[in-house]
Parts: sequence; C-alpha cells; structure tokens
Amino acid sequence: MIVQRPSWTTDDIAAFLAAGPGERVAFVPATIGPAKLAETLAALANAHGGHVLMGVTAAGKVVGVAHAAEARAAAQAAGLLSTPPLILPLPQIIELDGKAVCLVEVPPGLPHVYSLDGRYLTRVGDRNRLLSSTELTALLLARGETGFESRAAPGATPDDLDPARVSAYLEILGQPAGDVQKLLLARGCLAHTADGLVPSYAGILLFGRQPQQFLRHAEIILVRYAGPTMSDEFLRHDAGGVLPDQIRQAEAFVSANVRRGMRIKGLTREETTEYPLPVVREAIVNAVAHRDYAIRGDSIRVLIFSDRLEVYSPGRLPGHVTLDNLMTERFSRNEAIVQILSDLGFVERLGYGIDRMVAAMREAGLPEPIFEETAAGFRVTLRGRGEELVSRDPTAQRWGHRRLNPRQEKALAYLAEHGSITNREFRELCPELSDETIRRELADMVDQGLVMKVGDRKATYYILK
Repeated sequence: MIVQRPSWTTDDIAAFLAAGPGERVAFVPATIGPAKLAETLAALANAHGGHVLMGVTAAGKVVGVAHAAEARAAAQAAGLLSTPPLILPLPQIIELDGKAVCLVEVPPGLPHVYSLDGRYLTRVGDRNRLLSSTELTALLLARGETGFESRAAPGATPDDLDPARVSAYLEILGQPAGDVQKLLLARGCLAHTADGLVPSYAGILLFGRQPQQFLRHAEIILVRYAGPTMSDEFLRHDAGGVLPDQIRQAEAFVSANVRRGMRIKGLTREETTEYPLPVVREAIVNAVAHRDYAIRGDSIRVLIFSDRLEVYSPGRLPGHVTLDNLMTERFSRNEAIVQILSDLGFVERLGYGIDRMVAAMREAGLPEPIFEETAAGFRVTLRGRGEELVSRDPTAQRWGHRRLNPRQEKALAYLAEHGSITNREFRELCPELSDETIRRELADMVDQGLVMKVGDRKATYYILK
C-alpha cells in the first residue's frame, strides 16, 4: 500500500516563524524571482538543508502569496537553475490566518555541490554568502561522488518509460498531466543529451518498462536457507522490474518465509513474527534507495537463515557517512531515487530509518541490528526471536480460515514450496481447468490478499503476499 508522507502543518509554519530566519530557515517575499530564490536554495543545499517560506517578510510577517500555483512553479523553476539541478520535494501551500505560505524544503545530505553561474554559496546564520576557496575544496572532497543515477541511460529513449507508471505517480502527487517532461526533468528522471531529453538511469529504474535491460543487476535476490549457513537446500526468488515493485516483492517474500508463531511474554502468549517486519522493510528500502547502481555484476541480497536475516547492498557507505556517525549523518547517493520513493511513501526523506530500526528491535526485546561494511558493500544483520517462538515452521499455512477450494489450496502449497507460480504451472497442477478458470482462481486469491501478481502478459507470475 502506498502512503503519502504527511504534509507540513500550520503548527510547523508557526514554529518556523517563532524561531525566525537562521541557518536552516529563510523568509522570502512572494514576489521573489526564481534567480534570487535559487541562491537561497543552493546555499541551503551546500550547507545542512532547511526550509524556505515564501510570502513572509524578513521580519517574520506573513503576507502570503497571491497565486499558489505561480509560487510553486517559481520554486520549481528556481531549483532547475542550479548546476546540477536541485531535486526537491514539491513545494507545499499552507494556509495561516487566511494567507497562503509556500513552503520549499531542501533536504539535508544532498550529494552534490551546487553552483549558480559559477558561484558557490552556503548558508551562515540567516545570510547566504560565497564559499571560500578552502571551504569549497573541503565540500567538493566531502561530496566527491558523481551521481550515476542522473546519467543518461545509453540507448534509452522516452518510449522506454512506462506512461501508466508515470501517470500513477502524477496522480499521487496531485499534479496535472500537462507538462510531464518538465516534472520528470525536475525529478532527475530525464537527462540532457545531444539528441535531446532521454531517460536517466533513475528514470529507467523508477518508471522503465524493462529496467533490467539497461541495468541487468539492479534487482533483489531473495533466498531462504533451511539452516544457519548457505546450503543446497534453499528457496529463491529474484525480484526484478521497477524499484517500487522490487520492494513489494521483497516484503512479500520475507513475510511468507520468516517463522511465525507465539512468543511468551510474561504469563501470556502473543502472535509474533521472527523479526519485526517494519524493521525488515526499512532495511530493504534503505538498500534499494542507497545502493551504488554503478557497480555491475552485483545485486541487493536478502538472505534468511535459521538464526538471522541479512540485507546486503552493493556499495560502501557514501560521502562522509561512517559506521560511527551512521545514526546522525545524512548523505543521499541517489537523490532522485530517494525523493521519488519518498513521494511514493517508501522513504521518510529527512531520516532514513536507521534510528527507527534500532528502536523497534529494542522494543521487541531483540538484539540491535548489526551494521557493517564489507569490501564492496554494506550489510545489515538482524537476529530474530529464535527459541522464543512456539511455532518454527516457516511454511506453516496461514490461510486455513479463508474460503478456498481444493485447487487454490494446491496452488498455495506449491507457492509455499517454490516461492512463485505461473499460469502454466497452475495448469500443470490442475490440467482439467480451462485458462479462464485458472485466471479467475488466481484473481480471487489476489483479491483475498493471499498472493501478489508480478509482471505483465506472458511474464506474469504470482508470489505469496
């Protein structure tokens, strides 16, 4: 399910006004031009991020913006003036005492150094100023990674983007379908080339018809082993397609393959899973959002063992983030991917969930996650409930209370053993069924929330949800 990130509220605006302009908050008039606004946006981006309130005087008086749509358009245009373009959340309009304030958010941890006509600004106190040569050198070193996701995907054309996915995204944003190209450019999903605008790697990964055609290893390998080590006895599923679909497939695989049962808590028993599923979800989403997609020949891996769950992501920690400051520092290797996953409800842009993962594991009475860098990647290890679970059968059926016919039960048993099922495999299980009956049986299980459909047309298959 897609859940949009909560909007900023009047209480937030009131708090910004009460604090006054500063290192992370700027007040600008409604009449400010895009070029002048771009200076403040770039300065905040080169510093620690922050918020710009359009329609507020320097003294903190709310005047408001006369035309909300024009204010939002001016803010978006200002972000495109910097080099490279700033990928920002959509500006929000908040009513305060009958006056509309346009809030522009500049996330912390952006990966580039942003310039305007060759000028590099930063935010100090409540003022924008030019970076000194020493400061600029240090910032360039700290943010030295180039944005692979923003590069044009070789051989890609606009036809390689799925218009249905783009339209669904516009609907979630509440944006008109008029100038799709402009929005995708502002979101980092299109790149300028000598041949015009073409999809970037981010655009292909998020909206592409066949993302793996351009980045073969941009997928999630999901494996459940029977014991505590890798062995010949395992269940595997390779999650492909666009990144949001990969996340959903990974969640479904983990949910279907971790142990479920009862945990003894005090004198009572309560239903539980081996690992808190929200923690697993955070680990998977973080891996998808922050992996290094420039690394070929390696994929995200989610490995379920009898005593632990591991999520591995290609690419070591980015920028200035280290294992020591992982809880407090922010750096987006893939700012376009992070922003769009945030728009879709997968990522909280201002915090990438590490602190929430630690807190949730503590609350569940489990060991804290183990974060470690490998030679070429980053791994998160979760230790589960182990012997506290009364039921330890990872394939225990959970559909006994459903109204299922014997054919559907047979299909679900096949899914529990093999991880996925196609129409052809279902037909082999039940050769007496017609193609239309098979389609109805599978559609009914989808409607009941038991399985999830993946892919289109001949590439369609189903996995446990």
